[in-house]
Amino acid sequence: MLGERLDQFPNRAGTWAYNAIRTAAAVPQLAHETDHKSLPHELGWIGSGVHLQKGCYRGQETIARVYNLGKPPRRLVLLHLDGSDSDLPAHGDEVTTAQGKVIGFIGTAARHFELGPIATAVIKRSTPTDETLHVLHEGNVITANQEVVVL
Repeated sequence: MLGERLDQFPNRAGTWAYNAIRTAAAVPQLAHETDHKSLPHELGWIGSGVHLQKGCYRGQETIARVYNLGKPPRRLVLLHLDGSDSDLPAHGDEVTTAQGKVIGFIGTAARHFELGPIATAVIKRSTPTDETLHVLHEGNVITANQEVVVL
């Protein structure tokens, strides 16, 4: 009986594989890449998650202001982590510049089968795109290069 059920789903994978593929594709997930200050613009949700012609809703003024006048204060990036250590950063770990200034937080970290250790992070928009970043995890510093996902 168990063999019959397994034959129905030959291409299954676990949550680690799912999260690795989701992280590599930089698909944000609620409560992972978001916090109490998140705006849909920062995560690339403005097209699919927000209706700009709809009537009144909570946060409409903020959404419209960012959409019409400028850019959000933060952006979603994919971090390519230094793989010399076996630890992955945890959700909420601080992302800093080389000078130690805190500029964001880690959303999801995973081991991808091709890319190696990767993570999504939400960082300040003013951070130069070519700057090497550092992730603080349990007293250790993990070096990371960023790939901009949401402009």
